[in-house]
Amino acid sequence: MDAYKLWVRKNRDLVRSLESLANGVTWILPERFGNSEIAPEAVYALLGIVSSVNQHIIETPNDGQEQSIPWPLVVSILKDAEAVVEVAAQHFVGDDRKWGFLAVTEAVKACVRLAAFRESGYRMLLQGGEVENEEEDIVADNHGVKSNGVPFIYPMNGHAQNGHEIGSNGLDGKDGFISKSLEGRAVAALNKFGQNAKMMSDPMLMTRLQPTPVLPVMEVEKPTLATIWSSKGVSGRLFMLGEAVHIFRPLVYVLMIRKFGIKSWTPWLVSLAVELTSLGIHSHATDLNHRAGKVHHLSSAERDELKRRKMMWALYAMRDPFFANYTKRHLEKAEKTLNPVPLVGFLISKLVELVEGAQSRYTYTSGS
Repeated sequence: MDAYKLWVRKNRDLVRSLESLANGVTWILPERFGNSEIAPEAVYALLGIVSSVNQHIIETPNDGQEQSIPWPLVVSILKDAEAVVEVAAQHFVGDDRKWGFLAVTEAVKACVRLAAFRESGYRMLLQGGEVENEEEDIVADNHGVKSNGVPFIYPMNGHAQNGHEIGSNGLDGKDGFISKSLEGRAVAALNKFGQNAKMMSDPMLMTRLQPTPVLPVMEVEKPTLATIWSSKGVSGRLFMLGEAVHIFRPLVYVLMIRKFGIKSWTPWLVSLAVELTSLGIHSHATDLNHRAGKVHHLSSAERDELKRRKMMWALYAMRDPFFANYTKRHLEKAEKTLNPVPLVGFLISKLVELVEGAQSRYTYTSGS
């Protein structure tokens, strides 16, 4: 495995080119959207999983340190595996009974995303948790609260907490934070060098510092949900609630389909209502912060994520019953109009075929 990781890191451009070529070829496989064809979907999912693993290897620093559970990688693998679960369930138990298997898959994904949400310090999930939110935190006030509402933890043993490393001497000689960036570590190193030089030039200071015993102190545990909930305030709690609503939206959608059927408007409307509720809660939380005069601003990545979620609303035009009643009708009209045009008619026919095939799969239109 170590040899494979080394090869991927050395040949990252080649690996990405091969992955793009292989993924493109799978879309022209025969019976790509056939009900009885599990193999093409399994191949496509396998390539997606391999691509996610390779990307994780490239982005993970090779420093020999033990890494925590790579939640973004787990989410990516589950999303790729879900397509195979849908095709296999559709083949073996039928269209109506496949929703139970999809509900189980969405429940697992929701649990993984909740774990990633907690591990990130209750930051917004980017692209459904497939991208880690590593935006630097900015202190909002002098009460030990970060910009996302999570309280700073000040351990006395210098171990990292809440995504930061604790230095024994800050710029003012007191306990401070060392940034993970190269600039932050360089400043900390220069500051440490200055402190050592000051002690060497002052023997009395060294004499006073030497007898001081250093007692081992237990590590401060990671703040619990109750601790963070109490420290965030109303806006922070709304932010967490909005993110939790967004995480459970796909599961609610599948459960509604399982109960009412894919042709019913109830799942479509409930899913849209949950989506709008999540966005509304996020917007209201941000407005409350501005009114209170706090410096709680969304990072650029989080603002882009909210824009991406709004753009994903276009998928509602691909979901039944809206697709069957409206979108499909317009696609067929465009195909009939452009069909006599050489080459263009052929391309439009293939495009409509792909759209209709993709629309028949929950995995491709769920937005989860």
